[in-house]
Amino acid sequence: MNTLSRRHFGAGGLATLAAAAWPMATWAQASGSPRRLIVGYPAGGTLDQTARRVAEAWRKAGTTFIVDNRSGAAGRLANSQLKRERGDGNTLLCTHTSALSIYPHVYTKLMYDAVADFVPITPVVSATCALAISNAVPPSVKTLADYAKWVQQSPDRAMYASPAAGSMAHFLGFQFSEAAHLKLQHVGYRGSAPAMNDMLGGQIPAYMGFVADFLPYMQSGKLRILAVSGEKRSRFMPGVPTFPEQGHGAITGIESYGIFAPPGTPEAMVKTLHDEVLASTRDQTLVAGFEEVGLELFTLTPKAYERYIQTERDKWGPVVRASGFKSEE
Repeated sequence: MNTLSRRHFGAGGLATLAAAAWPMATWAQASGSPRRLIVGYPAGGTLDQTARRVAEAWRKAGTTFIVDNRSGAAGRLANSQLKRERGDGNTLLCTHTSALSIYPHVYTKLMYDAVADFVPITPVVSATCALAISNAVPPSVKTLADYAKWVQQSPDRAMYASPAAGSMAHFLGFQFSEAAHLKLQHVGYRGSAPAMNDMLGGQIPAYMGFVADFLPYMQSGKLRILAVSGEKRSRFMPGVPTFPEQGHGAITGIESYGIFAPPGTPEAMVKTLHDEVLASTRDQTLVAGFEEVGLELFTLTPKAYERYIQTERDKWGPVVRASGFKSEE
């Protein structure tokens, strides 16, 4: 599959975090400096928003906590920074799970060990992908089968965009292309905003992105959403069928954003951190804030999260290899 090279989004309510038996403020006071939550993308995107909501909840519990945005290299710079931090609870990372499950199969220069350099705490939210088409596609196209037929009749429009080459959305699109025998060309952008602009403008006929990308345009008539990537329908788009519902049972994928500690973090501290995150997510105001930007609450124990990441790594390895995509960046 060819990949073309090209070039994330509001805020919501925050919750008060209940105090725990071992307050995290103790660690910050002991170190004499604010605690940090590293994020590998600029302010404003959904990953950054997730981190800021968690950080604010912790701040209200009495801990000085800052979000440290270190953008670059598709988040890999920030991810690689974690292994250089002390496992004392003062520095954590918020990143997407695919950085540990898909990236190891994609990047020849990953800059970190996806197993040894991260201590999983818990995922916080999940994000479903969706395939949408623009007004450049005839109004008669309403299903995946309709779209496949149209592409076969319009080979010059056999392309789809994603927010980034090497992302889960990229490979979900590849899976559909293969399953429908379409040979769709992938166009990788640098973020959802420019991809959405081109799709809404008709330059790109189809875009595989996150549900949150499409929510502001659901009633505009500027796009049609053909399928979502979950095993069940998205609560944000209950009228949109899944890929499996339309005959593509193998095409499923849910991204998640999680919290990680540096290697060497003591097990007792890992448990405390996990309990602190869970305490913050019990407040419905915080949950509602996530839902405003198309994110659903999703938590696991540290050991379960570790197993989940490995399952995802095993799942996506064959897909990436089949696509032939590798990045030398």
